[in-house]
Amino acid sequence: MAPLEHLGRSGRSVGRRRVLAAGAALAAGAALAAVPALSATAARAATAGVTAGGLPSRAEITAVLRRVADHWIGAHADPGDNQWARATFFSGLMALYRLTRDARYLAYARGWAEGHGYALHNGVTTRHADDHCAGQTYLDLYELEPEQGKIAALEDSLHRMVFTDRPEKNDDWWWDDALHMAMPPFARIGRLRAEPAYWDKLYALYTHTKSAEGGPGLYDPESGLWYRDKRFLPGGILSPDGKPVVWSRGNGWVAGGHVKTLKTLPAGARHIPEYRATLVRELAALRAVQRADGFWNVNLADPAHLPGPETSGTSFFLYATAYALRARLVPRTPYLPVVTRAWQGLTGTAVHADGFLGYVQGVGDRPESSQPVGPGTTADFGVGAFLHAGCELAGLAA
Repeated sequence: MAPLEHLGRSGRSVGRRRVLAAGAALAAGAALAAVPALSATAARAATAGVTAGGLPSRAEITAVLRRVADHWIGAHADPGDNQWARATFFSGLMALYRLTRDARYLAYARGWAEGHGYALHNGVTTRHADDHCAGQTYLDLYELEPEQGKIAALEDSLHRMVFTDRPEKNDDWWWDDALHMAMPPFARIGRLRAEPAYWDKLYALYTHTKSAEGGPGLYDPESGLWYRDKRFLPGGILSPDGKPVVWSRGNGWVAGGHVKTLKTLPAGARHIPEYRATLVRELAALRAVQRADGFWNVNLADPAHLPGPETSGTSFFLYATAYALRARLVPRTPYLPVVTRAWQGLTGTAVHADGFLGYVQGVGDRPESSQPVGPGTTADFGVGAFLHAGCELAGLAA
């Protein structure tokens, strides 16, 4: 009898709090144990391909990124609203600008930000993480051309949360997507102003999301993965086959938030060891359940639950793993094949000849959202995630 299975049965007799705090780990862990990783044959073949061919060149990666970005821009003369989905695209586009220094990308991003007056959706009094996501691109533009008006609304909003508007309230990030949307702005404003109070607030909000002690406990320390929100904790929503729902893109948001935060914080910042360890643990879990075609399933705990390629989660996982390789947080031999398979899968299946990016699950909060996903489904945040992934991978390539 596996220890997790034994704990699972004994856990039925304990109270709800204990189930949420301890049962989360065993439920996801047991489910993930049932998810087949790459077969030994497939793993050897994939690794052999990496050894023989290596990563594509930086120029080859950049050419694909340009094709995808140019297709999106060409199809969207109106750059769109300043909510989280479009903001995620522009964050990726600014990464591509930093890689290529192509003035067209900067102009498109600047036009978007100026069109919204560098404001936040729902104004400066908002505490909602989604509303803060636009601030990532505003900060990118500020760093290129420092003008306080570019970050005034963002800084005002975060300052209120840290210092004046119920600073003791730390339960605003109740879903795991929030970590990508808002961790980076708190980290970056704290660094820009040399004010650690922003980092302390970030950690308090993060800890509430992560821990079952006083929070929803969305992190499963046993598996290293995250539930989207409390509805999916043990005893909650399950897949049609009765397995946990561990949403791919939800975990992608988490990975992306950790990466962007670690890129910002100074090396000696107090909570860096925990952020690093949490990211590395997630990447280890993801490596174990990557599909042979390079993608990840939409439900990481149930490969039969809406099976098929999905681009947004896969792109975020590629982004995070490539970063961890560059930062030497994970060893090269077992993890380089992960990013190579992911890139080959994305470019061979999701990227069309004209640059259209398909197989992106649309807006939602679980695997069933915005289904079916196919070659003709795309979304702004998926393109942004792909641009981030490719830019990070380019840093590994010659």
